[in-house]
Amino acid sequence: MSDAELVVRSTRVITPEGTRAAAVAVAGGKITAVLPYDAQVPSGARFEDFGDDVLLPGLVDTHVHVNDPGRTHWEGFWTATRAAAAGGITTLIDMPLNSLPPTTTVDNLRTKQQVAAEKAHIDVGFWGGALPDNVKDLRPLHDAGVFGFKAFLSPSGVDEFPHLDQDRLALSLAEIAGFGGLLIVHAEDPHHLEAAPQQGGPKYADFLASRPRDAEDTAIAGLIAAARRLDARVHVLHLSSSDALPLIAAAKAEGVRITVETCPHYLTLTAEEVPDGASEFKCCPPIRESANQDLLWQALADGTIDCVVTDHSPSTADLKTADFATAWGGISGLQLSLAAVWTEARRRGHDLADVVRWMSSRTAGLAGLDQKGAIEAGRDADFAVLAPDETFTVDPAALQHRNRVTAYAGKTLSGVVKSTWLRGERIVLDGEFTDPKGRLLTRTP
Repeated sequence: MSDAELVVRSTRVITPEGTRAAAVAVAGGKITAVLPYDAQVPSGARFEDFGDDVLLPGLVDTHVHVNDPGRTHWEGFWTATRAAAAGGITTLIDMPLNSLPPTTTVDNLRTKQQVAAEKAHIDVGFWGGALPDNVKDLRPLHDAGVFGFKAFLSPSGVDEFPHLDQDRLALSLAEIAGFGGLLIVHAEDPHHLEAAPQQGGPKYADFLASRPRDAEDTAIAGLIAAARRLDARVHVLHLSSSDALPLIAAAKAEGVRITVETCPHYLTLTAEEVPDGASEFKCCPPIRESANQDLLWQALADGTIDCVVTDHSPSTADLKTADFATAWGGISGLQLSLAAVWTEARRRGHDLADVVRWMSSRTAGLAGLDQKGAIEAGRDADFAVLAPDETFTVDPAALQHRNRVTAYAGKTLSGVVKSTWLRGERIVLDGEFTDPKGRLLTRTP
C-alpha cells in the first residue's frame, strides 16, 4: 500500500469475507487494499484509528423522495443528503415523483440534476418514471443514465404522476424489457382499494382496513405474471403484506426475475402501537400488525426479501393532519434508518453484517452500483463509523430533515454514527458537516 493517501483501521471492519480487525488503504477516493490490522502505514499517508467502533461500507438507499425542485418546502437535496450522511448513508437514488417536474423525460431529468449538483452532500442517482403516456420517453431516459423506472399500480397521491392500468403496465414493461431495464413498482391493486371500507377519521384501525393486504397480494401476483410472460426484471417496492411472501418465494424459485424491498418502519413499528390521530405513522402500504412484522423478518433472513430501504417521503407538518384519510402518507426515516434497523435486528439475533447486506451491498447490487456497497479493493472509499452499543433517544429537533416530523420520536435506539466518509473524505464528524462533496451518478452502460 505504498501509494496509500489514507489508512483507516478498526478492530471490527465489515468486509464481504466477514467481520475482522483490519486496516483499509485508500488512494484516489478508492479502496486499494484491505490489510491486516497491524499493517505498516506508509509515511505521508493520513491515518485514522477507530478503535473498537465498527467500520462499515456507507449505506446505499435506493428509495428516497427528495421532492426537489418544486416541493422543496417538503424536503430538498441539501437537507435530505445531510440527513442521510448523518445516518451513515453515502449514496441515495431519488424517486421520480413529488418533485415538479417529475423525472419522466430527459429534459426533466436534466432539470433535477442541475438542482442537485451543488447541494448534494452524498452521491445521488435518479430513477425515471413510467406513466401511461410516456412509453416513448423510457429508452431516452435509460440512455441518459437513470437506474430504472418507477410505476404505480394505484393512484400515487399526486396528479402529475398517474398510475398504470394493466394494459399500460404491459406496454411499459415490454418496452423496458426490450432494452434490459428495471421496473420498480408500487404494488397495490386499485380495485381492492376501492372495495375496502373508506371511513376516514383519526382511528388507525380504520386506516389499516382501507389498505388491505389483498391489495398488495393481487398487484404482486399480476406483476409476477407480467414479468414471467415478458422475461422482464421487476422490483417490488416497500413490501408490507406478509401474505405475498409465498407468491414471491415461488416466483423466485421458478426463475422469475423479481427482487423485493421492505422498509425500517415495517420492521420496527407495529399497528398495535400507533395512536389514533398520529398520522406521522401513515404510509402506503401501511404499517401492519406485529405478527405480520415477524414474517417480514423471517423473509429477510431467508432471502425472500432482498433489501431494506427508507422510502423517505416527507411533507410539511401541516399535511400530517389527525385524519388518516386526508393526511399525507409518508414516513421520514433517512437519518434514523440504520439505528432503527440495527436496534431491532440485534434484538432478533442478527448481526451488523446482516444489516450491511440488506442496506448496502444488496441495494448497491439492485441499482448496478458496482463501485458501492462493500469494503474491498476497487470500491469507492465510502464508510460509516458506528458505535453499535451506544444508544440515543430520538429528538425531532436534532434531525437534519427539513420538516422534523418523525414516527420515531422518543424512541431509544442503538447505534450512533460517529463519522461518515465519501471517497476517502470525512463528510460528517460528530454531527458537524463539510461543504457538499457528493457527485451525481448515472447507470453504468
